Amino acid sequence: MTHEVTGELLAHDAKLAVVVSRFNQFITEHLLNAAVDQWARLGGRDDALTVVRVPGSFELPVTARKLALSGDHHAVVCLGCVIQGETDHYDHVVEQTAKGIREVGTQTGVPCIFGVITCQTLEQAVNRAGAKMGNQGANAMLAAIEMANLMKKL
Repeated sequence: MTHEVTGELLAHDAKLAVVVSRFNQFITEHLLNAAVDQWARLGGRDDALTVVRVPGSFELPVTARKLALSGDHHAVVCLGCVIQGETDHYDHVVEQTAKGIREVGTQTGVPCIFGVITCQTLEQAVNRAGAKMGNQGANAMLAAIEMANLMKKL
């Protein structure tokens, strides 16, 4: 028989942090509200969730790293929204943000969840922030809670 280990979707005694970008705040606030709501629905305590605001998505990884290294959080959720413009700036921001968030998790051992919407249009961003396709903030919180519980078991 194979031994299988999974993480539960209940907050229990988990302590999490959410880092949210202020850039495209009309979208990121929807992501944050959904993440906080998901946290509460799954039994998370108000005093066990820290929300940190940063200027843009590019600042998410360094802030997540600081939170992960503090030892105070079982997982960190990174929320942002990058919408493609007319230049290649979008590509650089998205690539470096994704790489940075991934590196925080692998280097610190603290799950760092990528909850950044990357879209070509504002309409796509609105849809991924709750209008049509669920909410990436809520999904990211689910992943964070599951991973926090999983890491405790491993």
